[in-house]
Amino acid sequence: MTQSSLSLRGLLAHAGNLLTFGSMVPLPLSDIRPYEALSGAPSCPVDSPISCHNNTPVAGDDSCCFVYPGGRMLLTQFWDQKTHAGGAEQDWTLHGLWPDLCDGTYDQFCHMTPRYNNITEVLEHYDQQELLQFMNRFWLASSGPNSGLWSHEFNKHATCINTLAPSCYGDHTPGMEVVDYFSRASALFRMLDTYHALEVAGIVPHSRKHYPLADVTAALERFSGGKVVLRCTGRRDVLHEAWYVYYVKGSLQTGNFLPAKDLGKEGDAGNCAPWIKYLPKKPLEEDL
Repeated sequence: MTQSSLSLRGLLAHAGNLLTFGSMVPLPLSDIRPYEALSGAPSCPVDSPISCHNNTPVAGDDSCCFVYPGGRMLLTQFWDQKTHAGGAEQDWTLHGLWPDLCDGTYDQFCHMTPRYNNITEVLEHYDQQELLQFMNRFWLASSGPNSGLWSHEFNKHATCINTLAPSCYGDHTPGMEVVDYFSRASALFRMLDTYHALEVAGIVPHSRKHYPLADVTAALERFSGGKVVLRCTGRRDVLHEAWYVYYVKGSLQTGNFLPAKDLGKEGDAGNCAPWIKYLPKKPLEEDL
């Protein structure tokens, strides 16, 4: 990769930080919105409470502007063992956007929104071809069709996000919440270029080299502005997952994602050894 392409990659990532969420740099957060929600999503006041920073749920209509009870959001990425078809050797992939219960525990397969097993069809119905193209590049199943992973992620995690409930939409039609969940997760992923964040710190894939876990963590936390949980495979020494930790001010659809400054009670689910490997991906042709 040339120096010019590296600079462009970094510039795009930084621009995404500025324009998409505004939470990675010292800018006023209250006036920045990540994207336009599909339609009918709650328009929340700028002084909405921050998730996990209130001991009781917000009552009435305002509950659609406060993510509860799962208000500690994890944007989870994987460093896969091989290059995916249509992808690149530098690609981290998106695994999910998970609502934890502010203490490291979580609910799953809830009933706050309907479940969907036809994610592709729903996104096509709402003319989300560009989003689908992005997801087929970066939101990939380790086995089976990508649509199977997408249904699993939505039904397990998005159904536990209260602001995606149909009652939170002014004019709800089935599937709006699907578009908002996958759009929001993809928008967050776009600004978190894990490969670039490590690369600028001198941490690049290598078949033999070990890196201090503290250096890898520090590089990602400098870039994201918040806490990051790392997960490893092998003998807990092969980097495989990065979880970026956020709270939400407002609704999941239109609120601001604020980088977590601490992991909270039982929040560090990391399992990596003090020194870890960041292995290069196997080229796609090696599996032929």
